[in-house]
Amino acid sequence: MRLPGSSVPDDTDEDIPDSLRHARSHDVHLPRQAAGPLVQVMRRIAIATAVLAAAVVIVYLDRGGYKDNVAGGPVGFGDTLYYVTVSLSTTGYGDIVPVTDKARLLTTFLITPLRVLFLIILVGTTLEVLTERTRDQWRLAHWRHTLRDHTVIVGFGTKGRSAAETLIGAGLPQDRIVVVDPDPGVVELAGADGYAGVVGDASRSSVLMRARADRARQVIISTPRDDTAVLVALTVRQLSGKVRVVVSVREEENVPLLRQSGADSVITSSSAVGRLLGLSMISPSSGAVMEDLIQHSKGLSLRERPVTKAEAGRSPRECDDLVVSVIRGHQLLPYDDPDVGTLQLTDRLVVIHRVTQEELAAKARALAERRGTDRGPGSWRIPRR
Repeated sequence: MRLPGSSVPDDTDEDIPDSLRHARSHDVHLPRQAAGPLVQVMRRIAIATAVLAAAVVIVYLDRGGYKDNVAGGPVGFGDTLYYVTVSLSTTGYGDIVPVTDKARLLTTFLITPLRVLFLIILVGTTLEVLTERTRDQWRLAHWRHTLRDHTVIVGFGTKGRSAAETLIGAGLPQDRIVVVDPDPGVVELAGADGYAGVVGDASRSSVLMRARADRARQVIISTPRDDTAVLVALTVRQLSGKVRVVVSVREEENVPLLRQSGADSVITSSSAVGRLLGLSMISPSSGAVMEDLIQHSKGLSLRERPVTKAEAGRSPRECDDLVVSVIRGHQLLPYDDPDVGTLQLTDRLVVIHRVTQEELAAKARALAERRGTDRGPGSWRIPRR
């Protein structure tokens, strides 16, 4: 989506040739864990040694079926080790050869496959790259097919990263967050932290389609420029009319324009920071409380929750949590509004909640488990482009 007069044409996935779509798929980065070069080398050496040892055992157990044409006499362990080494490396000097039918069958059906496996390990770099690319393409296709009801964060600077950390602290799984940023370095760092990322200009519908913004639950826009935020909001609304769009802008005068562009909520970052600074000067304690409230993972926390059956029919003041507002239908009512009266089961409450040590421990365990899953065997970091 582009504003009228823009020189950059709009494009969607349907307009992109297959070859170009395949090239652009490399701009989608899924988190993964990559082993270091030393670990990969040691792993291959260990596998090669295991293959060599297996072949030595097989030949040594049937050493009577082999003949040494040079030294003569029985074939010992040293001769077996020498024969297996030159055989697996396909050198084959011919000084030690199988002479019995059993030894020849073992060579055909056991030693030969081990020789092939040994060669694959020696030239495994090329094969590993091909396998990795195939695995990347399969996982990317699976990710695109199954991704839905996720959160897209456009712009992963200080504001975007803080928004992601807040969502994770509130219980959103990290694999349900997709980062979109035009800077490949930023997306690479996001991938190192465990986020899936898309490199590109989010004001283009094709880029947002790669992040599956059309099937997202919410889109957070935290771009450095307000005009870019307007373009992104318009593009998101073109793709989906149901997704919730939250936008951060610098100038308050741009708030009406963002709302007209389809934003559900607009946060004026400069004004919000200015008000917090002024409040901290007038009342340092009040500023500290506000800072505590907006940090979701510790101390006091603002959260939205449904009314429980035990609270239905009671006044907001009778709830265990401190009720700030009541959401009734599409109305946001203060807790002391006369229209609130008693709480209904269909209401939702905005409350101030004390984060307990048990909740902190549970969140820490959940985060550790998610990171363990993301960083464990078979997980991903940044595919090579």
